[in-house]
Amino acid sequence: MDYNTQRNKLALPEYGRHVQRMVEYLRTIPDKKTRNEQAHAVIGVMGSLFPYLRDINDFKHKLWDHLFIIADFNLDIDSPYPRPEPITFEEKPRRVPYTSPDTIKLKHYGRGVQDMLGAIAELPEGEKRRYSIMAVANHMKKAYLAWNKESVSDDMIYKDIERLTKGRVIISDNTRLSVGNYGNGSSSNAQNRPKRLPPQQQQQPQQQQQRRRITNK
Repeated sequence: MDYNTQRNKLALPEYGRHVQRMVEYLRTIPDKKTRNEQAHAVIGVMGSLFPYLRDINDFKHKLWDHLFIIADFNLDIDSPYPRPEPITFEEKPRRVPYTSPDTIKLKHYGRGVQDMLGAIAELPEGEKRRYSIMAVANHMKKAYLAWNKESVSDDMIYKDIERLTKGRVIISDNTRLSVGNYGNGSSSNAQNRPKRLPPQQQQQPQQQQQRRRITNK
């Protein structure tokens, strides 16, 4: 039996073993002119495997680079593009400068809210600043209720805004948010919500109406 573990390792598995065998055969062709012709044929086969990528810029360039990768950069052909070097693909990617999570003061709001409040604090006094503050404050209240079971008051949101902006944004107590003081537990909205009657009590008004109709007749 011929197992894959006994075969040569695929340089680019997405092209399959048949393409790799074609590339290995290219290296055995002694005539360079014939080798160049066959290399273009192999490029055509490689491109037909991904027809939906033909409209992408530099698609042909990538195919020729992949051809050299499959050949382990040991292929003497005339490429229409600059010959790639192995060190280009061995270079490690640059480290992404992630921000430390310790700089997020109130994590249940997220970094986006903290950055928005920082930008709002730089705005001059005016209608744009007031609307921006209230929009972020309403979003903060929704975010708080998404992660906390207890209800939250507007004053608590105002204190968090003042804390996140280091006192640069202060909201007066008489300003109320459009999001109600509700939560998953007990709240004022839950108390004001009309109670649903049991099925037996719901049938009583209907029975009374039927009796009135009979008496009227």
